[in-house]
Amino acid sequence: MGFKFVQKLPDPSEIREQYPLPLELAEIKKQRDAEIKKVFTGESDKFLLIIGPCSADNEDAVCDYTSRLVKVQEKVAEKIIIIPRVYTNKPRTTGEGYKGMVHQPDPEQKPDIYKGLIAIRKMHMRVLQETGLTTADEMLYPENLRYLNDMMSYIAVGARSVENQFHRLVASACDVPVGMKNPTSGDLSVMLNSVVAAQHGHDYIYRGWEVQSEGNPLAHTILRGAVNKHGQTIPNYHFEDLNLLYELYSERNLANPACIVDTNHSNSGKKYMEQIRIAKEVLHSRRHSDNIKALVKGLMIESYIEPGSQKIGEDCYGKSITDPCLGWEDSERLIYEIAESL
Repeated sequence: MGFKFVQKLPDPSEIREQYPLPLELAEIKKQRDAEIKKVFTGESDKFLLIIGPCSADNEDAVCDYTSRLVKVQEKVAEKIIIIPRVYTNKPRTTGEGYKGMVHQPDPEQKPDIYKGLIAIRKMHMRVLQETGLTTADEMLYPENLRYLNDMMSYIAVGARSVENQFHRLVASACDVPVGMKNPTSGDLSVMLNSVVAAQHGHDYIYRGWEVQSEGNPLAHTILRGAVNKHGQTIPNYHFEDLNLLYELYSERNLANPACIVDTNHSNSGKKYMEQIRIAKEVLHSRRHSDNIKALVKGLMIESYIEPGSQKIGEDCYGKSITDPCLGWEDSERLIYEIAESL
């Protein structure tokens, strides 16, 4: 075979033993998980904001950003629950480009996944320790879940992974909300089928074990827009899209119908400033329809300290090296405007 075996990676239990989560932080996560769960079950009418950089490429900048977020969270706590995006695994459409801190703890150095696994655990833990905010990350590699799942309160399955059997099965074993994005084609049935799979129990192979899952009733949908055969983006955040999704949910016997709207990616055409307008339109749709208000539990927003994006090596602190993001001033203003409109 064509594999070159570089290094044996430690089991998640080894990394967790080396870098254990303190009991006081585990208790914070337990409380946060319970509060977030109530949003998805309908027991709480708080609104979720899963917000942060497209990719978490620098620990100090990410922690600087989340330290700003926590000050805003204190002011909007009656209406909004903020979950910082600390995305350390980046899917690449062509396989080229920065694949996240798990691959390259230093984006300007060669990949080192052993160091990357340690770096992402330490970063997620530092965010929780310094802010009291549990995190969100993308489940790009299902076998890596247990390196981080004791700190995460939200998990996303991306548009290119959502049709994959393994992602669906592992999502069924998670005890926190898992958002299943619509595929890049935009086919809503694919997304909903993934929710059906994740909400049911399964027997499957995981890290060399036969395992069983009971199903995850908090699995839900994420609308992120689509791309047609001509490469043109097709948004799916409009009132008609949300109403259609509500109707499709009504045809299925699923627990806790819920949707998060991703304001970037193909919904914005990666025009990052459009996220502000999109967020406000989604909130308007919620005010106009009780069904949509019950369905749409929150927004996913890409935001960092500096607006836009940069190339690796330009070294602008707190600026995305992948997709362009809102800057801090616009992000802070938007969070307050969202809170006022709820």
